[in-house]
Amino acid sequence: MRGFGTLCNELRIERDRSRTAVDSVVRKDLENQLSFRIARRFRSGDQEHLGRPSGARGWHRLRGGRFWLRQLRRGLALLTLLLPLPALAAGPVVIVLSWDGTRHDYPERISLPALERMAREGIRAARLVPVFPVNTFTNHVTLATGAHADRHGIVGNRFHDRERGRFDYSDDASWLEAEPLWVAAERQGVRAAVFFWVGSETDWNGIGASYRRTPFDSAIPESQKVDQILAWLDLPDGARPGLILSWWHGCDSVGHRRGPDHPAVAKQLARQDRELARLLAGLDARDAWATTTLFVLSDHGMAAATRWIEVAEILKSKGIGARIFRGGGTAYLHLDDRHRRERALSLLSRAENIQAYASEQLPAKLRGYHPKRSGDIIVLTRPPYSFSRPSLIERALGRFGRIRGAHGYAPDHPAMGAIFFALGRGIPRGARLAEVRSIDVAPSVARLLGIDPPRHSEGRPISALGEMLSGGVEP
Repeated sequence: MRGFGTLCNELRIERDRSRTAVDSVVRKDLENQLSFRIARRFRSGDQEHLGRPSGARGWHRLRGGRFWLRQLRRGLALLTLLLPLPALAAGPVVIVLSWDGTRHDYPERISLPALERMAREGIRAARLVPVFPVNTFTNHVTLATGAHADRHGIVGNRFHDRERGRFDYSDDASWLEAEPLWVAAERQGVRAAVFFWVGSETDWNGIGASYRRTPFDSAIPESQKVDQILAWLDLPDGARPGLILSWWHGCDSVGHRRGPDHPAVAKQLARQDRELARLLAGLDARDAWATTTLFVLSDHGMAAATRWIEVAEILKSKGIGARIFRGGGTAYLHLDDRHRRERALSLLSRAENIQAYASEQLPAKLRGYHPKRSGDIIVLTRPPYSFSRPSLIERALGRFGRIRGAHGYAPDHPAMGAIFFALGRGIPRGARLAEVRSIDVAPSVARLLGIDPPRHSEGRPISALGEMLSGGVEP
């Protein structure tokens, strides 16, 4: 005896998984919709389940095993040809995808049909300018809040707070000191859905996204994220989210391991583009573009790193102890004895390829100093140097010219620029922008949704989007 879920799983196993054929995407989406109509159950992430499987009892009465499976297959095949996908309702939808570590010039290296379509039919910026320090957690929070690190408080992937203690890739939203987009949306009556984003896994000040995928799992492929995004869009009016954010692997991992110029980077980008093509096909099939805006962007770029600086060794040689929180081209030093800071600064200032600052004297333009989280000293370097500590194997390979990738450098360094593409409602066709600031993404998304930006946002809506909306496309 087989339940409905088992039958659908068997169908999915046998379904054509072509990533490039639009008809296979449409067939999958139709199967999902048929499942919803029969079982009246549609899963919307790990946090939300709509309804009960009221049709399941009837399916459990089925007998005949393979005979019924064959009948179901035939029925599904016929209905996928006959049933049109319903168009989305009129409420605006904004989807934001972050491709981690995808440098602004990577798309020039290989044919990428999906990104090329977005550039042709929408906007592409020459580069998205991240904030300091140019690391993953800092910049994902900036993209979501529209604020610099000194305002939102996430000054790196790892850091030490003098009162709370150690932050180490934490999923606790209470570390954020600025309101993120999904909270701003929910507070103003717009449902939000998040499939992985820094700070999204728990509520912020008592508010969280209506739908969110937890816990973070880097093993989940982009194909599953595309399926879930389309499933969210297929929810009925009143349940469908207006804001969707999703972190994708991008090229960060391969860029770190092999360097930004390795051929494997282009191959990974092509894999991301194939999944983006599936999402575009799904939006096409739903006639979604009149109400939907899609952003594909990144948190930071990547630079080649061939040399490592051991800050701890410089200080240790003079008997100065410190805890060091490294992030590529930036490191925060917490001295064991803060009274020795001037001596430590003197030592570091004489070291090659290092800029050292008393934390509160970090150049104001960087907007990176936080009184509780930036330590006693902040040290900076530039490519090809890095503060990140390589493993023993990586050090050995480095002696033979092995190149790794790093970020965390000054935001204006050319290699730190990220990608930025936008397509859909409110986006002018074929527009080209020189630069987009990461702090401007959140207020731009808010404008497209017809809501106020996050409360602590410091950016402003991208001008090209504002022109389209003021020209007659209402939120």
